[in-house]
Amino acid sequence: MFIEPPHHVKVILDNLPTQSGVYLMKDDRGTVIYVGKSVSLRNRVRSYFGAQGGHTVKTRMMVRKIADIDYIITPNEAAALKLENDLIKQHQPRYNISLRDDKRYPYIKVFWGDDFPKVEFTRHIDRDDGHRYFGPYTSAGAVRQMLDVLRKAFPYLTCDREITGRDERACLYYDIALCTAPCIGAISREDYRADIARLMRFLEGYSEEVIEELRGRMTEAAEALDFERAAALRDQLKAVERVARGHKAVSRADAEMDIIAIARDEQNAVAQVFFVRGGKLIGRDYFVLKGAEDETETEVVTEFVKRFYGDASSIPEEVILPVALDEEEAPAIEAWLRERRDGRRVTLTVPQRGNKRYLLDMAADNAGETLAMLRAQWESDPLKQEEAIAQLQAALSLPAPPNRIECFDISNTQGTAITASRVVFAQGMPLKREYRRFSIRNVKGPDDYASMREALTRRFRRYVETPEDGRPVAPGKPDPDDTWRILPDLLIVDGGKGQLNVAVEVLKAFDLLDRVPVAGLAKQFEELYLPGRAQPVTLPRRSPALYLVQRVRDEAHRFALALHRKQRSHASMISQLEEIPGIGPARRKALLQAFGSLDAIRAASVQALATVPGITEALAREIKAEL
Repeated sequence: MFIEPPHHVKVILDNLPTQSGVYLMKDDRGTVIYVGKSVSLRNRVRSYFGAQGGHTVKTRMMVRKIADIDYIITPNEAAALKLENDLIKQHQPRYNISLRDDKRYPYIKVFWGDDFPKVEFTRHIDRDDGHRYFGPYTSAGAVRQMLDVLRKAFPYLTCDREITGRDERACLYYDIALCTAPCIGAISREDYRADIARLMRFLEGYSEEVIEELRGRMTEAAEALDFERAAALRDQLKAVERVARGHKAVSRADAEMDIIAIARDEQNAVAQVFFVRGGKLIGRDYFVLKGAEDETETEVVTEFVKRFYGDASSIPEEVILPVALDEEEAPAIEAWLRERRDGRRVTLTVPQRGNKRYLLDMAADNAGETLAMLRAQWESDPLKQEEAIAQLQAALSLPAPPNRIECFDISNTQGTAITASRVVFAQGMPLKREYRRFSIRNVKGPDDYASMREALTRRFRRYVETPEDGRPVAPGKPDPDDTWRILPDLLIVDGGKGQLNVAVEVLKAFDLLDRVPVAGLAKQFEELYLPGRAQPVTLPRRSPALYLVQRVRDEAHRFALALHRKQRSHASMISQLEEIPGIGPARRKALLQAFGSLDAIRAASVQALATVPGITEALAREIKAEL
């Protein structure tokens, strides 16, 4: 299928240059929705409007919104990559993979361009100011705690006074040994900058180098009988060693590398980065990615490398990756990283075995744990759940907040073992004690609509037949489950407009259409169809409301498949037994009652099998031979 672009866009496509550059896709409001780069603008941009079969769902949705295209020609692909990074940070396009809320990541800033450098916490980077930055870090608290400890080891300036060395008195920080007071000339410019240089080497991960230097200087001061200086260096050495204890040796002594791993689920992606300097693991950070849904792991890793190293304060000599970068982009990225490392080589490695593979696996495990933690935090955050519920109510124009959501899903394999599931979410959280399964009895063949009709009919019939006190209406038909009497604030059927029509039909039959709001969830684009509305509702891609709907849908699907697998396993067991000559339904039932499972029957001896009613010794031997 091809997408016919608007006339204005078609003119642009017909006149695109073949040089390298950056392109900006815009919607009908002029908002930049995607920024990309290419070695050939003409070939790359035109490919979006070709056959859609090879595109992801996200890309197809984006192409439908393109109303205008801008482009900027660059002298080479490396320049295009840098410009792409800058434009993504500027516009935060909806369809790009990027670090979520980039500005939240803190850095340590060393004012190295000044004669007497200060050291401070910052969230903003200016690459051209002549100063040094270390980070990014994910925890502002951890950065401030690190600065507190480092200041005891390397006393540094934080004040804004002009340093002349002729001030009459120093501030309180000098008295408590948190500043060496260059303002009164207590330390020379050269010695102060040497201390700050050691602090930077320490932040770069070379703690052993710093420790050995301090130990040597302390020894020299003691041998020169400068005991006051030796004592100060001893205290500084102890403070540095205390910080360095948290650095774990993981590789050869001169290793300098970052290890990057990715963990993903259907909605989220997390990148975990381990920092190894001087052979030691000096830290790790995670970064939440947005816009990674539907993308391949290669695409996610490639985009993360571009976004992360566009802001990173230093580039290591080696980057360990879980998969190779995109073939077309890898050469430009390597050249760009080399340029950012002052012309020194940067190696990109995908290890298959050995210590580097071990470190990569460890980073992957941590990424998975981080993703699970973030998801658990979301699920346990009542404010986010309230926000999701409020957004969903507004988007679907519901008469009340959807505090109770029921979702139905159908699962079958070529019309066999058909099951339906009902999951319930209350206040945005799964209410697992009210999950229910339906084995579809009256549908032959793969008919999802008829299966949904049967499941919904049985669900709302129970609403009608079960009184509010939970006691059965008719003798001999007990149903102690009075949750059937609770109507949902929103009923979701998985399957789009067709399944929505089935749900509307059933609700009308029970005179409940005015009391139960219902929506059909389309599988492909996750749009919600509503009764009486031709166009579906599309929830914002990163909204809490969409995340809630996706969680509800995923739970219904998982719950249906669990019973489906069990039924298929049972059907397979019956089939294997009844294929044995002499075994019919009665003997198969007797065997299962006696042993409980196919594995137990297979493990039983001929003598044990022959004790089952109807199983002769000859038949027992036949069973053993067949199984």
